[in-house]
Amino acid sequence: MADSSYSKEQISRLPHQPGVYRFLNKELKVIYVGKAKDLKKRVSSYFNKSSVPNRKTLRMVWEVGSIECTVVNSEFDALLLENNLIKQYLPKYNIRLKDDKSFPYIWIPEERFPRIIPIRNKQNYQGTFFGPYANVVAMKSVLDLLRKLYTIRTCKYNLSKENINKGKFKVCLEYHLGNCQGPCENLQTEESYIKDITQAKNILKGRLGMVKTYFKEKMYEASESLNFEAAQSMKERLELLEKFQARTTIVNPKLGEIDVFCIFSDDKLFFFNYMKVRHGSIELSQSSEVRKKLDEQEDEVLPKLLFEMRQRYESKAKDVFVNIPVDLSLEGVEVSIPKIGDKKKLVDLALKNTLYHKKKYYENKEQDSLRKDRVLEILKKDLNLKSLPRHIECFDNSNIQGAFPVASMVHFKNGKPAKKEYRHYNIKTVQGPDDFASMHEVTFRRYQRLQTERLPLPDLIVIDGGKGQLSAACQALKELGVYGQIPIIGIAKRLEE
Repeated sequence: MADSSYSKEQISRLPHQPGVYRFLNKELKVIYVGKAKDLKKRVSSYFNKSSVPNRKTLRMVWEVGSIECTVVNSEFDALLLENNLIKQYLPKYNIRLKDDKSFPYIWIPEERFPRIIPIRNKQNYQGTFFGPYANVVAMKSVLDLLRKLYTIRTCKYNLSKENINKGKFKVCLEYHLGNCQGPCENLQTEESYIKDITQAKNILKGRLGMVKTYFKEKMYEASESLNFEAAQSMKERLELLEKFQARTTIVNPKLGEIDVFCIFSDDKLFFFNYMKVRHGSIELSQSSEVRKKLDEQEDEVLPKLLFEMRQRYESKAKDVFVNIPVDLSLEGVEVSIPKIGDKKKLVDLALKNTLYHKKKYYENKEQDSLRKDRVLEILKKDLNLKSLPRHIECFDNSNIQGAFPVASMVHFKNGKPAKKEYRHYNIKTVQGPDDFASMHEVTFRRYQRLQTERLPLPDLIVIDGGKGQLSAACQALKELGVYGQIPIIGIAKRLEE
């Protein structure tokens, strides 16, 4: 693996090999990361005017100050490195999946009587992990099933042989409710407990057929020995498992482990759905959207999203079904577009989820817009404004025991905080705790700057203070010749009115 730096004039030195390229601006900040089967052909295409597809790409190319390339052994290695570098540098021209949360797992620790525990971060823990799950609701539905089927302990006792033999523990309420068989007092053998854990692991692995067979055998054994209470218990567990399976099975369970991925785009966004299917059951279905950055095409984005989702949800499936042709080479993985049968039904279902997510996304956007406008309409009516206050700027002063006066301005756009527009001011012309003079200075500086830079004035100014602070701000606007052009109000601290 080699790493070198190139200027625009040195592109001819790039090798005809797979790898990852990084575009840096003049400040040496990474603005784009891409992968290529052939580095020289791919990078050269950006600087060939006849092949650059759109204005956004031209704008990115115009910003490029230097190029760095890393040669790798295969396209798969390039995809892996590209994914890691995008997460590391967060380039502004790369599309990125939202990844600001940890996903839940089910953890079975290495202990004598293992528990089944929900957990978010699996680092620094020993044991077996199942997941990750798309959300807590999906994980809890599985946990609820396991706790109804098996009597798994929930206590944190160290159930070593020595501790149990010494009688250190007493059975708790869970034992009396029938949710635990009391291994803490040696009322349940380790062998019996491990059998339940083994069956629970089969359910977590999606092997529901093995568990159903086990319950049927136990039911028949209990019935033949005339233990009808135990037989009824096994029958109820079997029915519970079949109900759970009926909610999730949608295809032939003989299909095994499959990943299904569908993508659909419009002018601004890519919408996609990822389904993790195991033995005919949908373990996970995740829909989301990604904003376009350079007018990318679906077949260009799909490999990146598919690779990211498989990595995020730790999928090892050898079969991947997609809805469009895609040039993706993953070692030991077959990517295909099914044409008929149950496999085609899976892709159709994923596409249906994708289109449904697109519909809900725009419906929610429209509802959010209406909700914000409704709030602004109320504000307009209450303050007798001529137009909706879509841009609002609010000012406040502060000091430390009469010294070090400062001020702040917060900005609202369409009813939401615009934190990039927030400003902090050190008061320069006022000595001591003079709120009126400080408010005059900060409002004068703010709107003098907007005038100088020919930027639009806000629709409403809010002053945190009474008549004195409001009068000082009004005086600043009069000196700038904009008084009367912008509605301005003060909030009295006593009654917040």
